[in-house]
Amino acid sequence: MLPVPGWRRHPARRQLIRRRVIVFSTTSIVIALGVYLPLTLLGPLAPTSPQLVPFTTPGRTAAVAMLPGYGASAVGAIGYPEVFATAGSTDPLPIASISKIVTSLVVLEAKPLILGDPGPTITFSATDAALRAKYVALNGETKPLAAGSTISQLDLMRVTLVASANNYADALTGWAFGSPVAFEIAVTAWLSSHGLHHTTIVEPTGINPGNVSTATDLVEIGKLALANPVVASIVSTESMTLAGVGSFANTNTLLGQFGVDGIKTGTLNGSSNLLFAATFRYGSHAVTVVGAVVGASNHKAVDATVTTLLAGLKAGFHEITLAKKGEPFANFTTAWSQKARAVSSSAVSVLVWSNTPVTAVISAYPARVGEVRTSIGRVTFTAGSQSVVVPLTLDHSLVDPGPWWRLGNPTQFID
Repeated sequence: MLPVPGWRRHPARRQLIRRRVIVFSTTSIVIALGVYLPLTLLGPLAPTSPQLVPFTTPGRTAAVAMLPGYGASAVGAIGYPEVFATAGSTDPLPIASISKIVTSLVVLEAKPLILGDPGPTITFSATDAALRAKYVALNGETKPLAAGSTISQLDLMRVTLVASANNYADALTGWAFGSPVAFEIAVTAWLSSHGLHHTTIVEPTGINPGNVSTATDLVEIGKLALANPVVASIVSTESMTLAGVGSFANTNTLLGQFGVDGIKTGTLNGSSNLLFAATFRYGSHAVTVVGAVVGASNHKAVDATVTTLLAGLKAGFHEITLAKKGEPFANFTTAWSQKARAVSSSAVSVLVWSNTPVTAVISAYPARVGEVRTSIGRVTFTAGSQSVVVPLTLDHSLVDPGPWWRLGNPTQFID
């Protein structure tokens, strides 16, 4: 009989080995499940990255400012540097009674007023009364002024700017500065401090052709006038009546038409000028344009020029909807095919000139399950010099895909 191999002679050993294999395998499975199940069932899911929605700029037609071919002219819009345009002579030209705007601003720097305050009461002297004869002889506009009569600073400025009365402008600077020399020193310093290096004012009324400026400087002077509430209020006044002066209308006959709300006319030696401002409204937006036309043959011609210019400017602005409330700017699609969107939190629009480029930079953060954010990103719109930021929010939260999906997709978790 042949010998039986050793392993067959020890069945107990074979059973021990099998038990060890089973125990090891079972232990390994238990350990694996102990790691795998918590990881898959309880582990945080990887965030879902956004897919940005391209922004399309609305189409618009190009526009240009229709400036005249005579004299000198310029136009701009407050807050819209892309609108600025000039035409004609760049030399300083006589500005006539537009000088009274500068005069009033210089006086208000020395003798400030707040809107609604009439200011101090001024008593006219015999010297003041004599000014009327002086300016009548120069063929300048005047209004009655009697020695010993009184007037508030505000009303003195109203007659100066609304009626363009030269004797009142001269009396105003005499009261504020005491002498022509003191006024000239003050006005020269004021012009320099505001960077108006192409403007010269040698007396307060504009009757002297030595009062000169460029159309570009006049636009800046117009903006300074509108920035002063007292001056802005006066130059928009169409007519008024004052005791001792009578009733008078604003020399700017365009007031109240085509959006015009200022600023000042000027006439000298057959040349008609206008420093103007107009406000256009588009829905919730408004824009103020400021311009100057110097060297027209008469006021009818300058009014026609400005009317045409304003019509073109008004048509050249466009209100653009940048975002509607709830409009999507990024999409999220999870690994388990759930969808969500990053949407604008509010509606927003912007007013742009002509075909000024409008761009959008969209930034959105990854979205996580169960996360509720007041902001999931933002869109920064840029239109010319304007910038608008719109927050983005999730239209709904991402929800957990459930245990069966989790068990079958172990790679979708954060390490």
